[in-house]
Formats: sequence, C-alpha cells, structure tokens
Amino acid sequence: MSSGRLRARRLLGGLPAVVITAAAVLWLLPIVFILAASLKPDSLVLAEASGWRALWPGRPSLQNYADVLDRTAFGRIFLNSVIINIGIVGGGLVVNSMAGYALARLRFRGRALVLGIVLVLLVVPLEAIAVPLFYQVTVLGGRDTYWAQILPFVANAFSIYLFYSFFLGFPKELEEAARIDGAGPLRTFVEIVVPNSGPAFASVTIVTFLLSWGLYLWPLMITSSTHVRPLPLGIAVFRTLPPLQWGDIMAFAVMMVAPGVLLFLVLQRWFVAGIATVGVKR
Repeated sequence: MSSGRLRARRLLGGLPAVVITAAAVLWLLPIVFILAASLKPDSLVLAEASGWRALWPGRPSLQNYADVLDRTAFGRIFLNSVIINIGIVGGGLVVNSMAGYALARLRFRGRALVLGIVLVLLVVPLEAIAVPLFYQVTVLGGRDTYWAQILPFVANAFSIYLFYSFFLGFPKELEEAARIDGAGPLRTFVEIVVPNSGPAFASVTIVTFLLSWGLYLWPLMITSSTHVRPLPLGIAVFRTLPPLQWGDIMAFAVMMVAPGVLLFLVLQRWFVAGIATVGVKR
C-alpha cells in the first residue's frame, strides 16, 4: 500500500473522533456560557456576551444565586420538582420494568398486539394527547395537584421498550435455575433479574429523569399556583418578574440543570453499559 493511501486511511480513521470532539464542544459551550454568566454582575452579562469573555467570569460572585433565593420561592419550586420526579422515576422503574419483562419472557394471548401498541406509542408526542388528557384530569379533580403531574408519565413506552430489549438478552440460565428452586415469575424477576439489571435501570432512570425534569407544557396546563409548580414553569414565571436581570435568570438555570448533570455523572458508567447492551440486541 502506498504511503499516500496509508495517510488517507489514517485521516479517515481519525475523522469520527474529530467529529465527536467538535460536537461535544458545541454542546458544552452554552452550558459554560450559562455558568459564567451566572457568576457575573448583571451589568456584564450582556456586555460580555461575545468573544472569550462570554465564557469566563472576570469578577465571579454568588450574588445572582442569592438574588434568586430572595426574589422567588425557589426552595418550594425545587422541592416540587423533586417530589414529582421521584414519583415518575420510581413508579416508572417498577411499572415499566415489569411490563418489559412480561413482554420479553412471558407468553400470553395478545402479547404481539401489546408490543405493537408500545411501538406505536413511541412516536406519539405529548402534544397530541395533551388536550384530552387535560380534560380527563379536570373531570377527576386533579388540577393543581402532584398526582396529576405524576400518574400520566409513570407508564412510558420508551422505557418499556428499553427494558424489553435488555431482558431479551438476559441469560435464561439464571431464570431457569431459580424456577428449578421453585421460584415463580414474580419472585424470579425480583430476586434474580432486577439485581442483575443495573445498567438497564440506570439508563431508564437517567432518560426518564431528564425528560420529566424538563417538562413544561403539561405543568403549564395543569397547575396554577406555586404550591405545586415545578422548575421549568418556575423559571418561565421568574423571567417575567421585574426587574429583568439576566444574571439572576442564568443562576436559576444553573440550579435547575445541576441535578440532572449530577445524576448523569453518578450513573454514567451504568448508563453507557446499558445503552451498549441494548444496542447489540436483535
């Protein structure tokens, strides 16, 4: 092989790494900008919105964070989001994992139909069902409550399919050994499958948390008071409060994004393993 062809092959081989690095930099730039802006005096946020100064606080200060806590009931709004997301993520892990396991392992009449419905629901956005769902919750008296923000999102087609794909490749030998010992499907699932499915549960936890933590449309439709208002709606309302201070808004945004970043950092090893495992399923 000629030296020219060898050099071309080396360049093409390194191209994916270059593309991934460039994409990572583009993804990180807005986050770095928000973090830097949250540490600047409000007068400098827009004045230094271009060039390298936008990504570096010349005189860092935590005053913007203190202003957010003084100007709004951030603690209450943050607690609302925590309660709502614990309900969605916790309930979803139980319901969706059991549904995914049933579709992957149990044989029952209508299984193919149920799986088909799950696949169809993967492409149905919340906006398509928001109005009838709003009417149903209103009839049940769920306006301005926690449960109205939790129950509609516990069962999730994407999470069910992710669990289903993972359980298809779960070693059947472990389940068969448990059944020889007299364990039924539920006991096998709880005592054998769940403890050995950490990557799948971590992946679903992160994906579900990020999707539910950033929900805006549904809380906007179903809530009307700070008592149950989550963070995405809270920052939208905070944006309208006078005086308009971009430093405070950036500080609010940082405190809103931080839990998702921390959760990903804690679970990233299992998340990558789970995605890699699901990716090789048939």
